[in-house]
Amino acid sequence: MTSKFHTLISCILCVLIAGPAAVAQQNITISTDHCALVYQIDTNRQLQQIYIGTKLISQAAYRDVNADFRNENPTLGMGFPTGGATYLNEPAMEVQHADGNMSLVLNVEHVQVKKINDDITRTDIQMKDPVYPFWITLHFESYAKEDVITTRTTIHHNEDAPVILDRFASAFINIDWNNPYLTHFYGEYEKEMEMSTAKLQPGIFSIQSKLGVRTACNYNPSFFITPQQAVKENEGAVFAGTLAYSGNFNIQFEQLQLNIDMGNSLRIIPGINAYASHYRLQRGEVFETPKFVFSYTQKGLGQISRNFHRWAINYGIYNGRQKRLTLLNNWEATYFDYNQDKLVNLFDGAKKLGVDMFLLDDGWFGNTYPRNNSSAGLGDWQANKKKLPSGIGYLSRQATAKGLKFGIWIEPEMINPSSELYKKHPDWVLAAPNRPKHLYRTQLVLDLINPAVQDFVFGVIDSLMQQAPSIAYMKWDCNRSMDNAYSPYLGKEQNALYIRYTQAYYKVLDRIRKKYPDLQMMLCASGGGRVEYGALKYFQEFWPSDNTYPVDRIRLQWATSIFYPALTICAHVTAAGRESLKYKMDVAMSGKLGFDIDVQKLSSDQLALARQTVDNYLQYQPVINYGDLYRLVSPYTTNFSSLMYVDSTKSTAILFAYSMETMQQDTWPEWKLYGLDPQKSYRIKEINLPDSVHSSFKEDGRVFSGESLIHQGLKWFLKRKEQSAVFILEAI
Repeated sequence: MTSKFHTLISCILCVLIAGPAAVAQQNITISTDHCALVYQIDTNRQLQQIYIGTKLISQAAYRDVNADFRNENPTLGMGFPTGGATYLNEPAMEVQHADGNMSLVLNVEHVQVKKINDDITRTDIQMKDPVYPFWITLHFESYAKEDVITTRTTIHHNEDAPVILDRFASAFINIDWNNPYLTHFYGEYEKEMEMSTAKLQPGIFSIQSKLGVRTACNYNPSFFITPQQAVKENEGAVFAGTLAYSGNFNIQFEQLQLNIDMGNSLRIIPGINAYASHYRLQRGEVFETPKFVFSYTQKGLGQISRNFHRWAINYGIYNGRQKRLTLLNNWEATYFDYNQDKLVNLFDGAKKLGVDMFLLDDGWFGNTYPRNNSSAGLGDWQANKKKLPSGIGYLSRQATAKGLKFGIWIEPEMINPSSELYKKHPDWVLAAPNRPKHLYRTQLVLDLINPAVQDFVFGVIDSLMQQAPSIAYMKWDCNRSMDNAYSPYLGKEQNALYIRYTQAYYKVLDRIRKKYPDLQMMLCASGGGRVEYGALKYFQEFWPSDNTYPVDRIRLQWATSIFYPALTICAHVTAAGRESLKYKMDVAMSGKLGFDIDVQKLSSDQLALARQTVDNYLQYQPVINYGDLYRLVSPYTTNFSSLMYVDSTKSTAILFAYSMETMQQDTWPEWKLYGLDPQKSYRIKEINLPDSVHSSFKEDGRVFSGESLIHQGLKWFLKRKEQSAVFILEAI
């Protein structure tokens, strides 16, 4: 190891334990307020995981329950097993050393702990191969108040030639549940975040992506595990995790049963997908894996969600406390068919609704190849002179003059062959040189690995901001995945293409955030293809699906809420669906409210109700955005749905209720308002009602004790399909 690296470690970390004698039999406890992950360093200096679960009162209480068995088999509960040596199951890491040796052994060298602040503690476990100058460090950050732990690895070496990394996990977690059930999220365009729950059978199951970009399109890199099939919202053990990565991922679950050598346990191995990614690590280079974010609780799935939401708002998403903008999007009102005057007239609709911003969607750019449909113009990010003769700056100024903020749609990683950029730089495209170019949505992916392309993509945003400094928001889209992937810039070194692309993506976003820290940005990728925390480090929110049918959205937003807080889940009112405007708005209000409608088609009564709903949302936005979520009635087990947000003082709550499909003899759901303060009393009042309509809820305006609402609940009253209600509960 270089002396420079030693000096850096010594300076930034306040606890340093070095040498084999010091680390042997040492417990390493990584804990939050309520959960703990505990390792032990055995007599061979191997890292062993001895506990994960509820935090114990005494540090001395953590013990190795497998000690006798481990004397016979030291690989029983390894903390980060490696390939090519004595571990015979799925490893966390595999390498090929400079001399061709495929084996790797890691001995613990140093354990370093630093308390960053009252909430965060960082623990670094540095390990080295006893034969080769090859090191990895496991980096843990524990967030006490949020009950969340993150872990990642860094890898470096001083061998004489490059080392090939064949596998590079972010973590390796052992869970000793005999019959665990896994729930993960899958889907396709307009069917994102479908939930699947199944008992893990002996063998290996994986959630993975090989799509290159919009990698969460088919599988989200999130999951939770329970010791029984029926997970509950308010009780029961749950382990949940998500990988914060915008590229190809692979989360493996190896369930061992009746295994004499390895015992009975579940091993969870999350990380970058090694598919087509044999990474050539140069001497002195540091390779860093993405963060694996996880939480454990005995208080059910609802508590897991609240843990992730608090962590996300405070640490996981960009500017988590920045006020989110309500908006009107022009897409469904105009599609590609608009001009400058038509857009300015639409600004008046945004003012009538009372939203914060007007968002200009696709179709505003391209001259030689005008963007009048999806087959041309991508890459030519200049305002179309025929549609917008005065340019983007003019539109932004007009919006400002009307008291609105202005936002704009971009898709800077993509290119149409029908574009000036493609004619000038065909070598800027990811495409195998001896294969036919495969167009998807008539477009190709730019070779972002090329520094010139990185400059170009950064320049798209930079140029727009120079033209219109008042732009407050950008919707960053990504409408295809990679195939025939070949980087002209990399030449013969193609093995790390997928990893290099993701590194380049983050590099561009780092530049953008350094120069434009206050710009709000939405992740969009044919709907929910980029819903993950790797990109949310740079973005405030995401578009979860192009499916805006309200009943579908109830289920989709419910599933998405397990890992992602409401302020990140963009929910727009559109023309999709037969439901009433009120129903659509009530569904959208439970996320981050927006509109994608032609306001001129609304009646005066509809417009009045829409304005009232927007005003209510803006008034109670702090509760919906930052309050604790309690999911009350599941749309997956009933024909109904209900959820509630409660502020930190438990003084104000916003309660949403929906009926979906109902039957003549339906069983009405139990409606108990978990999350309130049992010691307080609350007045319940329905909102989002037309002025001439009175609430059909018989208890409207009454005061109830929190204890009664929690344990006795309310009587369900939405007994016809596609009815909705929103209530405000205020402590008195």
